[in-house]
Amino acid sequence: MTPRLIAHEVLPAAMKPMMALEAYIRGCGLDHALVELVKTRASQINGCAFCLHMHTRDARAAGETEARLHLLGAWRESPLYTPRERAALAWTEALTLVAESHAPDADYEAARALFTPEEMVNLTLLIGTINSWNRIAIGFRYAHPV
Repeated sequence: MTPRLIAHEVLPAAMKPMMALEAYIRGCGLDHALVELVKTRASQINGCAFCLHMHTRDARAAGETEARLHLLGAWRESPLYTPRERAALAWTEALTLVAESHAPDADYEAARALFTPEEMVNLTLLIGTINSWNRIAIGFRYAHPV
């Protein structure tokens, strides 16, 4: 795979708001482990190797277990995830696949039951942001370290 371009080198001003949103998400109060699970799951769905490499590395560095990372694609069938994580992962899948799912009421209600309204906004921004990063990395063929 040959990288096409590096967006922040070509147009730093355009990437500045993305970086600011990423900084906001880091400080918004959502649990770091949950943030990395959401980023990893969306990146799995989107097939973004660059982001999968980054977020599984970050999750491990923060103490995430190999078992939970390996089973993330089958989280619905695994007892390793908390009810709050399950709700966030369902919302992640619903919004990542929004053209197919149309953000079902059941997924929204499950998340709303476990997240405050402010957390719902932050979770939704997190999901939108990682989906944008996936599209940037995939579109421009970012390559992960070997």
